[in-house]
Amino acid sequence: MAGYKHGIYVSEEQTSLTPPVTVDSAMPVVFGTAPVTLGNRDNVNKPVICYSFEEAVNELGYVDKFDAGYTLCEMMYAQFRLYNVAPVVFVNVLDPVSHTADVTGTDYTLAGGVATVEAYGIMLETVTVKSSDEVTTYVLDTDYSLSIDSDGYMLVTALDGAIADTDTVKIAYTKLDPSAVTSSDVVGGVDVSTGKKTGLELVDEVFPRFRIPPGLLLAPGYSQDLEVAVMLSAKAEGINGVFRATAIADLDDVSIEKYSDLPAYKQTNGLVDEDLVLCWPKLAVGGREMWYSTHLAGLIGYTTAQDDGVPYRSPSNQNLSITGAAHHGAEVILTPEEANYLNGQGIVTALNWTNGWVAWGNRTAAYPGITDPKDTFIPVRRMFSWNTNVITLTYWQHVDFPIRRRDIERIVDSEQVRLNGLTSREFILGGRILFRPEENPITDLMDGIIRFRLMLGIATPARDIEFILEYDPGYLETLFA
Repeated sequence: MAGYKHGIYVSEEQTSLTPPVTVDSAMPVVFGTAPVTLGNRDNVNKPVICYSFEEAVNELGYVDKFDAGYTLCEMMYAQFRLYNVAPVVFVNVLDPVSHTADVTGTDYTLAGGVATVEAYGIMLETVTVKSSDEVTTYVLDTDYSLSIDSDGYMLVTALDGAIADTDTVKIAYTKLDPSAVTSSDVVGGVDVSTGKKTGLELVDEVFPRFRIPPGLLLAPGYSQDLEVAVMLSAKAEGINGVFRATAIADLDDVSIEKYSDLPAYKQTNGLVDEDLVLCWPKLAVGGREMWYSTHLAGLIGYTTAQDDGVPYRSPSNQNLSITGAAHHGAEVILTPEEANYLNGQGIVTALNWTNGWVAWGNRTAAYPGITDPKDTFIPVRRMFSWNTNVITLTYWQHVDFPIRRRDIERIVDSEQVRLNGLTSREFILGGRILFRPEENPITDLMDGIIRFRLMLGIATPARDIEFILEYDPGYLETLFA
């Protein structure tokens, strides 16, 4: 209220600097299959964020046998138990309505009143229990009860009634069938009548749901399919039209017999995107084969967490939580020369060397066809993508403000402070932001368009450290000292 004033009056001005938004640069979004009959059946083609192994098990179910076809279980194990990183966004594409298989009546003999059906993903409401001659149909919760044991198997327990403790019964049921899930289910699409998204199309729902942009995209068990790998890299480049992530895919095809077959396969099939990291071979943990992409996602997450979420360091030469490597069941042991050959073709592999098993390779799939360091070194590419996401989230609040000098200076000053902080912590070598007249013509300013140029100095990995040894005969003079 204007008028006569008498006393103390306080007003506030907008802060001259905009605090940067913290962005998780390594949060994986993983697509695959889960035994949702052991978890929440509604979690089908729906992004689910989990911060612990227990939460993932409750939401999606879990079986500890990775060759059973439930690929998301492998990711749970790797992320939460081997590398201890969180959160993870899971997208299960296995639908209990359509991806099922009917199992006809099979004889089971009870032991101590219990029959164990060693099958995963049994839909309990479909179970029928009959006498072995199929004359009598037993009644649930009257003659028997159903439960799932710690291994994920179904238990049929005789109750006081028609079934004796050692009887043979005929059990039929319908179960989830992960083998019915195809690469097309993972790629997904949009229903034209309902607008419902499935598969990889759900990447765009991650930020609106959880307020965290995806950092890594992967589909272990499916990314070896060319269509899935290509779609992963395509999605990584333009999430919600503004964010950028890194896609991780596995190389595994029947045509690949040995490591030297990989470069030709990669090139022939056009796996040459700068947002794509290619891995080979599979990795083993305690005799169990796992997809490399699950381990690399965990290793990247662990390494990035050590650096306060800034992805400036390469995962290469960092220890993998594995006991070996394999390809189509055969052990793989690469020499440094063989591993370097794959690195030179833009493929990340595993090397058992001076400090045990490590990830080996700094290059994205764009190399060697492209040599620009921002597109070919994994940490440099991730730093550019991370800065893209940070800038987008930090300065989104300035969209639609009037274009005034003070607002331009506020953005410039705020961003320079952020860059100076990254420089002082040696996450970058240096950085500056520029608002150039030549890049902001009057016609664009009239149309509401302003442009800032960021110059980033990002350290590349020391992939080749050379020492030169020279014989110095002068030291022979010490013999006469």
